[in-house]
Amino acid sequence: MDRRRIILIVFCILMVTGALISALNRQRASEEPAHRRTDIPTSHFTPRQRPVSAHNPARAYSDAIANAIDKVMPSVVVIRTQNLTLKRERVALDPFGIYQGYRNIEEHNKGEGSGVIIDEVGHVLTSWHVIENAVGGEVVLNDGTRMSAVVVGHDVATDLAVLKIKDAGSDCPAVEFGDSDRVRVGEVAIAIGSPFSLQRTATVGYVSSKGRKVDILPYEDFIQTDAAINEGNSGGPLVDVDGRMIGINTAKKTDDQQKGVGIAFAVPSNLAMVVAKSIIETGKHEWPWIGVTFKNKDQVYRDEMYGGTGAYIDQVWNDTPASRAELVPGTSVLAVDGRKVESVEDIERIIFSKSVGDTVRFTLEYEEGQFDVELPLEKFPGSLFN
Repeated sequence: MDRRRIILIVFCILMVTGALISALNRQRASEEPAHRRTDIPTSHFTPRQRPVSAHNPARAYSDAIANAIDKVMPSVVVIRTQNLTLKRERVALDPFGIYQGYRNIEEHNKGEGSGVIIDEVGHVLTSWHVIENAVGGEVVLNDGTRMSAVVVGHDVATDLAVLKIKDAGSDCPAVEFGDSDRVRVGEVAIAIGSPFSLQRTATVGYVSSKGRKVDILPYEDFIQTDAAINEGNSGGPLVDVDGRMIGINTAKKTDDQQKGVGIAFAVPSNLAMVVAKSIIETGKHEWPWIGVTFKNKDQVYRDEMYGGTGAYIDQVWNDTPASRAELVPGTSVLAVDGRKVESVEDIERIIFSKSVGDTVRFTLEYEEGQFDVELPLEKFPGSLFN
C-alpha cells in the first residue's frame, strides 16, 4: 500500500469520526430541557470614565438651568378652554333662492395655552388671547390635577388676563418675581409652557433686546428673546437663571412661519404684575397718568440745546396733577424717579410700572435751573389705548 492511499484512508476516518461526534452532540442538545440557562462568561471590559471635574463651567451652567426650571415648574399651569365663535353663513330667504341673507352659526373649538400662578391663593396670570371667547375650561396643575377657574379680568392693551382657581386654598406654589428693569441683553432666558399640548416644556435662549415695539398690541415694551416659543406657550413665564419670572410670553413673529425660525416676545414682569394687581383689586387695569403728553426731541436740539435730555412736555391737560403743579409745555424732562430720560418710552415705562395712587418724581429743566416736582398718579379718564 503506497503512502497516498494511507493518507486518504486516515482522512476518511477523521471525517466519519467528526460527523458521528456532531450527531451525538445534537441529540444531547435536543434531549436537554428548553429552559436550561446558559452561563455567560464574565466580561472583563471596563468603560473608560474619568472623574468629573469640580470646576467644569459647562456643568455649572447646565445645573443652573436645570435648578431654575425645577424651581419654576410647579407654578406653571396648562389652560384648556372651550371657545365659542360665530361663523357667518349665506342662506336662502325664499324657496327659490332668489333672495338671500346671512345667519350666524355657533362653532365650538378647543383652545390651549399656558399660565403661571402668581400668589398663594391661586391667581393665575396668562395672555388674554388664550381665554378670549372662552365659554368654559379648566386649569391643569403641574402634577396633573385639573381644577376649575374663573376669569377675574383682563387688559387688552397688554394682552394680559387673570384667572382665579376655584377651591385653591392658600398654599399654591406661587412664582418668584424678578426685576425686569434690571434684565440685561445677553442674559439667559428660559421659556416654560405647553407648546403643541406638550406640557412642562422648557426652552432656553437669551434676551435679545428690550423695549421692543412690533405693532401687535396697543401698548408694547417687549422683552425680545430667541428662546423657542410656539403655539401653546402664550401666557407662560419667561424666567432667568435664578428661577425668577422676568416676563409673560405673549407672541411670536417670524418672517416665514414654514421655516420655523422666529423671534419671541414677552411682557416685562414689572409691567405684568402691576396690571395683574390692578385686575385683582378692581377687575380691570387702571392706567395711571399725570395729565401730560410727551414728545421726543430732535437729535440736533437734544445734543446742542438740552444737555442730552431726550424728551419734553408737549401738552398739559386741565384739572390734572400736572396742571395743578403748574407744569408748562416745552419743559425738558431730565429724569423720572432719579433715572435719566433718553426718550418718551423711558417716561412711560416708569409711569406704567406704577399704580394709581402712587407718586412719581420728575426732574425738570427751566431757564432758572433744575427743579424736582412730585406728582400723584391718577386714573386715566377713558381708554388710554384704543
